[in-house]
Amino acid sequence: MSTSRSDSDPKRPADHYDSDPGAAITEPKLGFVGWLRWGWRQLTSMRTAIVLLLLLAVAAIPGSIFPQRSADPNGVVQWKADNPDWFDFVDKIQLFDVYSSAWFSAIYLLLFVSLIGCILPRTKHHLKALRQKPPRTPARLNRLADYREETSEADPDTALAAAEKRLKRLGYRTERYGSSVSAERGYLRETGNLVFHAALVGVLICVGIGGQVKYTGQSVIVEGETFVNSLINYSSMNKGRLVGDDALTPYSMTLDSFDVSYVPFGESGSGQAGDFSANVTIRDADGNEETGSVRVNHPLSVHGDDIYLLGNGYAPTITVRNPEGEIVFKRSVPFLPSSDRNLTSTGVVKVADGLEEQLGLIGFFYPTAAELESGALTSGYADTYNPVLTFRAYVGDLGIDGGIPRSVYELDPSDMTEIAGPDSEVTSLQLTPGETVELPGGRGSITFEDETPEDADVSEVGMTESVKRFVSLQVHHDGTKLWVLGFAILIVGGLITALLVPRRRMWVKVIADGEGSRIEYAGLARGEDPTIRRAVDDLAKAHTSELTSK
Repeated sequence: MSTSRSDSDPKRPADHYDSDPGAAITEPKLGFVGWLRWGWRQLTSMRTAIVLLLLLAVAAIPGSIFPQRSADPNGVVQWKADNPDWFDFVDKIQLFDVYSSAWFSAIYLLLFVSLIGCILPRTKHHLKALRQKPPRTPARLNRLADYREETSEADPDTALAAAEKRLKRLGYRTERYGSSVSAERGYLRETGNLVFHAALVGVLICVGIGGQVKYTGQSVIVEGETFVNSLINYSSMNKGRLVGDDALTPYSMTLDSFDVSYVPFGESGSGQAGDFSANVTIRDADGNEETGSVRVNHPLSVHGDDIYLLGNGYAPTITVRNPEGEIVFKRSVPFLPSSDRNLTSTGVVKVADGLEEQLGLIGFFYPTAAELESGALTSGYADTYNPVLTFRAYVGDLGIDGGIPRSVYELDPSDMTEIAGPDSEVTSLQLTPGETVELPGGRGSITFEDETPEDADVSEVGMTESVKRFVSLQVHHDGTKLWVLGFAILIVGGLITALLVPRRRMWVKVIADGEGSRIEYAGLARGEDPTIRRAVDDLAKAHTSELTSK
């Protein structure tokens, strides 16, 4: 009769896999709670946190490839015009709203939970370690890799006291165990590690909250005009869900002047702009005034708002009169620069009332007009030495009475009749500053106003002041930016501390040897520490030298 191995071996459990060769292996069942515990451990592991952090960085890449509605709404409109077939698909997968998309938010929240799940137990363990004494001295120090032995004529008590004193000077926490001293240091390494991860969570919280309480708006201001900080005065506004209509700080800003310098004629890079400066006057709700300037990469801080200079151009002042000579339109109209550096610009004038038919003008502005061989006009320089304004004129329905929003920078002439331009019997209307031309058919007149001040010395500056300038400004408010800066500093500080501070244990054992002592030194690194052997040697050398000098 044969007996099983479990019968012959009382230490062998009866349900061991080979106790019954014919029995099937039975795996333990986790159950619902067990699977939840397993999933939580996987999510809160440091490996998962690193993977999620990398995934978040990858998920942010589309935000730099596709224009975002929160920062560049005009870019989204342009992308739709350039890629009409792909727009609906790209918009459906939220590539124009990457940072508020469902998939980006899911990664963001999982990373947030994973980091907190990593930090809390490690913090509890670290606080417990800070209250504990250094570990007991191993019985056989010579088994450690970093070991050294010395002899001294000093008695054991003196040698042990000197070793403890030196270790304390080196920043170790010490504890005596009989004839040995146990020391440990480097707790700041784990502290820096925890500060790094906690600050990273802080950044995530600030970014999440900041997205709900910040706002970014763009506005165009012409020289001499005043911008009031209210929602109605922004060309576009993107604000967080928690930003109320009354959240904007009340102040006004007047564009006093716009200074720009250009490389002179004949020099390399002729016409290229050197520096821009929008000089403004700020007035708060109490009537207090202060002046400042907005320059490229040098935003102006006003009552918690950061004001950036996005662009600039010319804003010719245009007056339209009806056949009776009454003014029906007078405004400095911003003309948007084209891609050339000489600021050839396009603009639109819409006159909805005051004339028998609605009037639309598509204009081209040439700061320093020059004529090509083909007879077409172009701009030869970015400054206004010979400004010329041309218009294509249309009459009919401007399309603004149907309740559908229309861009002030675009004109749809599909429902209008061209009365002046290449497709009509009348050539395009051409004006210089101070000149007035009649609209075809006795519909009125258009005047290109000359804004040159009476005291300007035209002989020196040409006609550089005959046309007003405009600036495109972005107003950005983020109340969490200082918190993000603080957490970012903590991240860098914690990371440097975690990388540079070594965690190590040191032991010194003194054994009576005749009239003197035999002293054993040993060290153990907690993690990567290539200098541990040198630290043991330095300790032994300094300690024995001190004993010898006594």
